[in-house]
Amino acid sequence: MGELHVNMNVTLDGVIQANGGPTEQDAGFEYAGWERPYGDTESGDRVVADVQKSDALLLGRTTYDIFRAYWPGRSDEIGRAFDRVPKYVASRGTPELSWAVSTQLTDVGAEVRDLRERHEQIHTWGSANLVQTLFREALVDQVNLWTYPVVLGQGKKLFPDGTAPTRFEPAEPPTSFPGGVTLLRYRRLDGPPETTG
Repeated sequence: MGELHVNMNVTLDGVIQANGGPTEQDAGFEYAGWERPYGDTESGDRVVADVQKSDALLLGRTTYDIFRAYWPGRSDEIGRAFDRVPKYVASRGTPELSWAVSTQLTDVGAEVRDLRERHEQIHTWGSANLVQTLFREALVDQVNLWTYPVVLGQGKKLFPDGTAPTRFEPAEPPTSFPGGVTLLRYRRLDGPPETTG
C-alpha cells in the first residue's frame, strides 16, 4: 500500500494561512507571504527532492486553484513534476479541472484509501480542512512540517481545536537550513496519545 505525506509550511504558533503570498481567499490577511524571507538554495533543493518522490498530488480546492494558476507549463523541476503526476482535488463543489491529469474527489475518506492502493507516494500541500479530514480518517502516514521562525498571533492553524488526537514519532532528525527554516518529519502512530496518569 502506498503512503500519504502531508507537507505544510507552518509558523512557530501553528499558522499556515497565506504562507506564499496574498490570495483571493486571504484578502486582508496582514502577513501574507510570511515564508518568503526564509528561503535558501538548500531548502529549495530539499523541496524539489520531495516533490520528485511523489507520484500523485492530493489538494484541497483552494490549494488546487492556487497551484493551477501558477504551476502548469513551468519548466523548472517542480513544474515538470507537478505537470506529469495525477492531481486529485478534494471538493464537494464544482472545481475547474483545467490542469492536465486532474480528477475530483467528493468522498475523501473512501477515495483516498483507493488512491493509496494505486500510488506509491501521494503528497498533499496546504488546505487545513483537507488535512483535518485526512487525520480524522487515519489516512496520514507522514507529516513534513517546514517550520518558520516567526510568530504571527493570528491566522488559520494547522491543528485547530477539534483536530483528531494523534501520536507521532520522528522519522529522522530535524534539519535546519541557512535561511532559518527547520524541517521536521514525523511518522503517524496508531492509537490515541498516551498519558502518564
